[in-house]
Amino acid sequence: MAAVAEREAAQQPAEVIVGAILERARRALAAYENRDQARVDEAVTALAWSIYKPENARALAELAVRDTGLGTVESKIVKNTRKTFGTLRDLLRVKSVGVIEEDAARGLVKYGKPVGVVAAVCPSTNPAATPVNKAMMALKGGNAVVIAPSPAGYETTARTVDLMRAELKKAGFPEDLVQVLPAPVSKETTQALMAGADLAVVTGSQDNVRRAMASGTVAIGVGAGNVPVIVDSSAELDDAAEKITASKIFDNATSCSSENAVILLDDIYEPMMAAFARQGGHRASAEEKAKVLQGLWVGGKLNRQVIARDMAVVADKLGLSAEAGTAKFLLVEDDRPGHDRPLSDEKLSLVLTVYRARDFAQAKALVRDILEVKGKGHSCGIHTEDMDHARALAEDIEVVRVLVNQAHTFGNGGAFNNAMPFTLSMGGGTWAKNSISENLNWRHFINITHLVTTFPEDRPSEEALFGGYWAKYGK
Repeated sequence: MAAVAEREAAQQPAEVIVGAILERARRALAAYENRDQARVDEAVTALAWSIYKPENARALAELAVRDTGLGTVESKIVKNTRKTFGTLRDLLRVKSVGVIEEDAARGLVKYGKPVGVVAAVCPSTNPAATPVNKAMMALKGGNAVVIAPSPAGYETTARTVDLMRAELKKAGFPEDLVQVLPAPVSKETTQALMAGADLAVVTGSQDNVRRAMASGTVAIGVGAGNVPVIVDSSAELDDAAEKITASKIFDNATSCSSENAVILLDDIYEPMMAAFARQGGHRASAEEKAKVLQGLWVGGKLNRQVIARDMAVVADKLGLSAEAGTAKFLLVEDDRPGHDRPLSDEKLSLVLTVYRARDFAQAKALVRDILEVKGKGHSCGIHTEDMDHARALAEDIEVVRVLVNQAHTFGNGGAFNNAMPFTLSMGGGTWAKNSISENLNWRHFINITHLVTTFPEDRPSEEALFGGYWAKYGK
């Protein structure tokens, strides 16, 4: 009988299915003790523990790999725990409801208030970590959240939501503060959710991002990654190779922050390739490069039998050498990026494109050209001892994040040794047609009321404001 009921429910119009879910979310929201910061923080902690708990972190990682075929179990365990722990650290350090900021000298008090029900669209690459990450931020703002998972990762996300709901119930919160769209998830139910919610937050396909922006609901979408990294002449080569390798191979390169290209300065090109070899990189021959170009894309789209797979699988599917199959990742050299050069696009695989630059100016130009193919607004990086070069990259390149001497996968979305907030969703600013140019964080999940009182008038003289202009150009 239950199966029949589920089938009948699935045959209902998307608006009816989603309407019932939103109604439950709003009832839960009305019962949520979201004016009490201590209780809000307990709810956030409950969500964090649901995935951080060791047996759950592993079970969800194993299920995710079975469910999607993407990534590795050990990497996903790290992602489930590290991202969650870092996000919890960030969230427990801030006030998000009630009075969140007070400036007595300027007569200003800010009150944090919920946005309402959040539609959280999540990708198959992180079917457990991203739903929990967004749910923690949503509940920190005093909201309820409904997860719209990728069909490819549905089983994992549904199980993750079950665990979150169980922890909420244990701590005395309404379980319907966190819900998931029922299977089978479709574009229609996802669209209805985005249209019916108070805020849509979308990570994953750019099609979903565009549809969120057109939904009529306030929406936050994040851009595609395609991270290029310069290895400068002054870089400590083995350190750079170790960091890039660790970042590239993590979860078989499913992360949008994974390095997709490296630009090596001419004078350190061969020494750096040797450093990559010491880390387990395999330098593709001309024949192997041709096979990568032929097999990594099928009909202009990335080959799902190759992306986010172990190197043994990649080598087998592409017909590469036995040596390639035992490597950690593949180095494929190319002479220029461009829309007609697939190797300059995002690859979501253990394939790292390598470019040679005669000097730093050309390296910087190559970064810009790669980002014009894909990834503009997201991130780039540099390994260098010359901070003038790092500053020049930050000044000239249209990205939100420029990481210096760091592994991108472990730094872009927050780290314990940099200032970026922990997140699994990275805004790319207007360069990526995104509304935010920072890491998604709790502030994006609240409205702010400003209580305004007066203070002694702050009115400078005309001379103070116009004097410099008058002196230079006249009145």
